[in-house]
Amino acid sequence: MQYQDNFNPTISDEDVFGQIVKEKELIGYYNLASCDTSAYKEYASSVKQKNIVVMGIGGSTLGTYAIYKFLKHSKKLSKKLYFLETTDPIDIKSKIERIDLNDALFIVISKSGTTVETISIFKYINSLITCDKHNTLVITESDSKLNAYAKANDIKSFDIPKNVGGRFSVFSAVGLVPLAIVGIDIDKILAGTKEVHDSFFAQGETYSRVVKKARFFVENKSCFNINVVFSYSSRLEGFNKWYIQLWGESLGKIDVDGTKQGLTPIGIIGPIDQHSFLQLIVEGRRDKTLSVIKVEHFDNNLVIPQIKLEGLEELDYLDNIEFSSLINKQADATIECINNLQDIPCDVMTIDSVSEKSIASLMYEYELLTSVCAKFMYIDAYNQPGVEAGKIILKQKLKIAK
Repeated sequence: MQYQDNFNPTISDEDVFGQIVKEKELIGYYNLASCDTSAYKEYASSVKQKNIVVMGIGGSTLGTYAIYKFLKHSKKLSKKLYFLETTDPIDIKSKIERIDLNDALFIVISKSGTTVETISIFKYINSLITCDKHNTLVITESDSKLNAYAKANDIKSFDIPKNVGGRFSVFSAVGLVPLAIVGIDIDKILAGTKEVHDSFFAQGETYSRVVKKARFFVENKSCFNINVVFSYSSRLEGFNKWYIQLWGESLGKIDVDGTKQGLTPIGIIGPIDQHSFLQLIVEGRRDKTLSVIKVEHFDNNLVIPQIKLEGLEELDYLDNIEFSSLINKQADATIECINNLQDIPCDVMTIDSVSEKSIASLMYEYELLTSVCAKFMYIDAYNQPGVEAGKIILKQKLKIAK
């Protein structure tokens, strides 16, 4: 008897881990935790401009923005970082009006080197000021047309490895160079990724929680298809945006059996969204998991003052409470509310402080979680044919319009 099938039974944790270890030889983001930062720091120390303007979209900017947004109010940074990442003309104009273009370094980031949004913005900047080797840096693949442009104009460039996808590239030159330039310690960033990397591949605590969480998400995706990240700090707004791209673009795929797969990411901020989305979570359909992210130490001692407000005396219990304590108690109240219902899957991740290591550890763990989910789903986490199809259509429409 001859027999052939395409059945895909749930694979074991050991098999998934073995596939990840094998994939590590081909997919470059895993190894960025150990990359050499000396060239990045040397270049960063040479930059004299005070305004650092990053032109890119998606993976070229979201990760960098996430780290910068998280850290910028806790660090005495020597320079300001701006992001030009949309073709919205109002956004472009309003941001450029705030930048001294004569005291700016323009960083053009595009893995392919032909990203329509990025090159469009770069063209516009060139109409306002001469972009040359003195005020421009390129970050792209070594054989891209953008890199050829940089070489032809004697413009400094850094390479994006071919085996590092855009949405997984924050710990490459894409993120580390702009962050180093503005004064963020990129060695501490990589220390955070290295700690998570080592724990995962030694099958330590990180391995246990990542594989358990990924398995739950995939095995219950028909019921709980929406994964909500509820971040209790406005500083994590950039992380939420980065997570949405990472999750959506990596996991919305067709599997080996031709079945459409996907987990839907949502990122919300506490306590703001307690007054909107939490209502939907608590009394809405049971189709959502919840991951609450807290910050244990905000490095900020802002206190609610002891001020009497006539008619509001019943709220005097707020007096002398630190705002950092208040927001964490709000998070704890949400967590307790969810757990009391006993029918909403929920986990809690607590960042120990506002630091390079903390945000990098969180982001690298989410990259690993994405990769493991993809293995359980029998999909390729690293391509994006749906996005590429849209890019082809856009270019055709623009050429016809000419």
